[in-house]
Amino acid sequence: MIDKILDKYGARDTGANDNESQEEVVVDDLGSFGFLRGSRERATMLELRRKDGGILAVAYGYMDKAEFDPSDGITLHLAGQQVRIKGRNLNVEVHPKVRLYEAICRHRVPWLREADEPELIAASERAAIIESIEW
Repeated sequence: MIDKILDKYGARDTGANDNESQEEVVVDDLGSFGFLRGSRERATMLELRRKDGGILAVAYGYMDKAEFDPSDGITLHLAGQQVRIKGRNLNVEVHPKVRLYEAICRHRVPWLREADEPELIAASERAAIIESIEW
């Protein structure tokens, strides 16, 4: 009886390799940030990469609030700590239906990266550019 209920309402572990049943996670590199392409993909952590080589990874689960101010950038409130992301075009469509701030709010950004001087100079007018990340 229980077997029939489980067959009808629940999936059983058939011992199949998890790698075979999961689709590959695809991250688009959009210069200053990565974007998870799959519509159901969500990042568990956000990696913040400074141009000096410093890296901080923060859990999306600890994000209390995210703010966007066009003149001040993005502020993430993470369990008593603030992370400030300054730059330009931080909420402009940089790829069809992709805006950095909105993607952060939807947990679709696995990493952010500060631009170095040559990137700042060469970047197009519509590119999202992260000039600094402060924590």
